[in-house]
Order: sequence, then C-alpha cells, then structure tokens
Amino acid sequence: MSDRAGDIEGAIEAAARAARRAAPALAGLAGGARSALLRDLAAALAEPAIREALLAANREDLARAEREALEPVKRARLALTTGKLESLADGLRQLAAAPELLGAPTLRRELDEGLVLERVPCPLGTLGVVFEARPDAVPQIAGLALKSGNALLLKGGSEALASNRALVAVIHRVLAAHGLPTALVALLERREDFAALLGLDALVDLIVARGSTPFVHHVMASTRIPVMGHAEGLCHVYLHAPCDPAMAARIAVDAKCSYPAACNAVETLLWHADAGVALDACVAALAGAGVELRGCAATRARHPGIAAAQDADWDTEYGALILAIRRVDDLEGALGHIEAHGSRHTEAIVTDDAAAAERFLARVDAADVFHNASTRFADGYRFGLGAEVGISTGKLHARGPVGVDGLLTYRWLLRGRGQVASEYGPGKRAFRHRDLDLE
Repeated sequence: MSDRAGDIEGAIEAAARAARRAAPALAGLAGGARSALLRDLAAALAEPAIREALLAANREDLARAEREALEPVKRARLALTTGKLESLADGLRQLAAAPELLGAPTLRRELDEGLVLERVPCPLGTLGVVFEARPDAVPQIAGLALKSGNALLLKGGSEALASNRALVAVIHRVLAAHGLPTALVALLERREDFAALLGLDALVDLIVARGSTPFVHHVMASTRIPVMGHAEGLCHVYLHAPCDPAMAARIAVDAKCSYPAACNAVETLLWHADAGVALDACVAALAGAGVELRGCAATRARHPGIAAAQDADWDTEYGALILAIRRVDDLEGALGHIEAHGSRHTEAIVTDDAAAAERFLARVDAADVFHNASTRFADGYRFGLGAEVGISTGKLHARGPVGVDGLLTYRWLLRGRGQVASEYGPGKRAFRHRDLDLE
C-alpha cells in the first residue's frame, strides 16, 4: 500500500470513528430537539445571505460543468435554484412536523405478570451514502439522518463539490448551534475516500448507493457492509381502454416533461390497441412540449411522423425529452413488457377500467405502482416523508422512497421481576402473550 493510500484510509477511518462516537448524542435527544434542529436547518436555507452563498457555489460548479461539457442530464441535476431551495426547506419543515418514530414502541406485549416486552425503533447507526451530482440531495439525506438519529458520511458527485461543501457547512453551523458534534455529518470528497469507506464494515452500518445499476452492483461487490441500492428508473405509463384522452395526455406530459432527468420520469409509453384516441392526444401533447418520440411499427402506422424505435429504446433511461412508444395487445402484453424491460422503480396505468387497474396494481413488480397518476409522484417529499435518502428498488428492509422508517431498525426490550426462561413451557408456567396498549 502506498503512503497516500494509507493516509486516505486512515483519514476516512478517523471520520467514521468520529461519526460513530457522535451518533449517541443525536439519538439520545428528545424528539422535539431533533425536530427543532430540522426547523433551524430549514430556516438557514431560507436566509438570504446563506441562500446567495449556496447559489454562488452552485454557479461555480455549473461553470466548471459547462467548461467540461458535462452532459445535459447531469447538468440539470446539478443545478440549484431558488425554487429547489424553497422545496428543500419545506421538506425539512415537513420532516420536523412528522411523528417521532425513534424510541416510540411499536409493540408492547405482556409475556407474564410483571414480564413485559417492547419492540422499540432505534437508529441503524452510521450511514454511508454515495449519490449522483445532485446537491439538493445533501440536505434531504442529512435531514433524514438527523431525524432518525443516524450519523452520516456523504459522498456526492465530484461535479457538485463546491455546492456540497457549502451545504455541509450550513449543516455544521446548525449542529454547532445546537451543541452537537459536527462530526455527525461528514463530506467525503474523493473517489478514493468512498473506496476506503467500503472497507469499514466494523464502523459503518449501511451503504446507500445511488446511481446506475452497474455502479450499484459494483458497490455491492466491493463491501461487506449491507447496501441499499437506488438504481436507474426505467418507468412506464400504460394506456388501457377505456381511457380519457385528456387525462392521459396530462399525465404523460407531466411524467415526461416536468423533470426529464429525474429517475421517476417516464421513458416508455405503452398503449392498448383500443386506446388509440388517448394515444393520439398524448402524441400531440408530447410533441407540442418538444419531446422526441420513437415508436414501434404499429405506433408509426398511426403516426407516420414519429421516428422508428430500436430494440435498445425499450431498455434506455433517457433522462431527457425523449420517449419510446409501443403498442401492446392487451394488459398481459403490458405486464410482460414491463417485466422484461422495467427497473422495478415506478409503473403507471391510465384507464377507466377499475378491474384492469386493480390487476395491474396487484401484478406489477415495482416499488411504486400507480393508477391514473403521474410517475413523478414517486418521491419522498410528495409521499409526505419530508424527503428521501433514495428510492430503493430492492425488496428487503425498505422499498420505494426511503424515509425515516427505512433508516431505523428496532430492539426488543424486556422488563421483568427476576423470571427465568426455564420456568416456562409444557407442564410448567404458561405464557400470557397479551398485547397491551401502546399509549
């Protein structure tokens, strides 16, 4: 190992140890104190001087991105705006007002007289989160970590370094004002830093990896720390007859155009042969919004001006104003296409057929499945979670937008009066197993 590599590993281990030592101070606060911390962070993001400093740092990142010809999708995610900062502050206030989960029993059971068991949520401990060049993720992830009592080691995309530094400085200022160690939230700045973090399975309890599927798989293969993956979003909207054309067009435009670079933006529009009028309305609205459309042969037969879709289009997350369109024979055809090409992120059906909608909701294997609603609703803020640390497309522990509850585990607490297990069982003392009120 080179001296430089050893220095990096030593520095990251020191940061992880400091975060782990600091975590109990946060977890030990009363819920009201953590909520006050979040409200003060929201207020800081609204202060004119702080906001201008954040936007100035972001302009520095954007200027560098332009010089380096960063692709448009990444530039869109990189940009901070006044509107984004207002949304971030609102999300933090929403999170502060949310019920306190940490330490609030979810089960209380009397095993016997004077022997009471509780299941109590507690923090995971220390989180390592790697995410794309999207600085608005910093206060979202930090807010969730603070609300859930977890320490946090952040690694954002290098393209957003100035913005990330400025945002973490604001978080440190608020932590210090509350008498909490700033080591609770640490920013890792180099790729080598995150690589070193992956080796600290004795100090880090969970890695949240946001990025492409190959990147998430690389992280999973590179560490013994449990990994929660937030991979790409290859989302579909399926038009099933009968289907209101105006509603279909409104949903399609919102799902594609409101933020094309988002992982919950639609990438493929599927349509039933009897939903042609709804398709026509969608094509007109999407083309009018500047979307480049690529269609299968059946779609192009109805709309000859659309470019021909290639096989790769069904497996592409564009992150841009491009949309693939394909006709399917029936609901089973839509389900089959989604199963073959989807990323298990978010899928939507637009139809007035309630029975078909229920079959779609029941059978699609995805974290989020919607009826007559835009895929863009798949978001922690819109779900009322305050924010999200990521959208988990896996099936264990947490799925979909991961809020506070996804960053908690639990402990079993048993309070007795000297009972011993050998006193209970067949022919001995019987358990009561009586659930008690949680109030």
